[in-house]
Amino acid sequence: MRYQGRLSDWDDHKGFGFVVPHGGGERAFVHIGAFGPQRRRPCNGDVLTYAVQRDAHARLKATQVRWADRSTQARTRQRGSGLPRKFIAAMFLGAIVAAVVLQRLPLLVLLWYVAASGVAVLAYAIDKSAAQRNQWRTPEATLHLIGVLGGWPGALLAQKWYRHKCSKAAFQLTFWITAGLNVGLLLWAWLQPGLMATLRAVLD
Repeated sequence: MRYQGRLSDWDDHKGFGFVVPHGGGERAFVHIGAFGPQRRRPCNGDVLTYAVQRDAHARLKATQVRWADRSTQARTRQRGSGLPRKFIAAMFLGAIVAAVVLQRLPLLVLLWYVAASGVAVLAYAIDKSAAQRNQWRTPEATLHLIGVLGGWPGALLAQKWYRHKCSKAAFQLTFWITAGLNVGLLLWAWLQPGLMATLRAVLD
């Protein structure tokens, strides 16, 4: 017998959560491995169909988990399509390019953001791979440090490409705080004519 329910309390870092059946009843533990082959990570609120069984400790566990239907998957993909993330990253880097062309910022600033973003993409790829293999994970503090040092545009793209860290609310909150700190620091430096003049003189 198959049931239908909604995913809740999903911890993407650990790869498990619970599915609450429609109409009430006992919620079932669900592990990422129960989904089988997948093209994306589960997210809180996903509507699922599943079978159930009891484990050795008589706890209810969901098995043979699938998304309820194609329309449900399409809605979920649309919700997490990542278009705003791509837009934000592209607009920010585009603004940096424009500032460099107009000689408002040194070229080194653009190169720094590009390099830091590349490091961020690599770090997220390594962490995603480690999560799938149950290996040592990159500490979240390291990912946030890369972001605050200028890698947050690349991190935005990596979160979309790898479907990684998108559904973890605490991580996302800290991520956006670090991105805001980085942008705020850049704006502060840009508004200091003496600092910009000194930086250009050193680089020239």
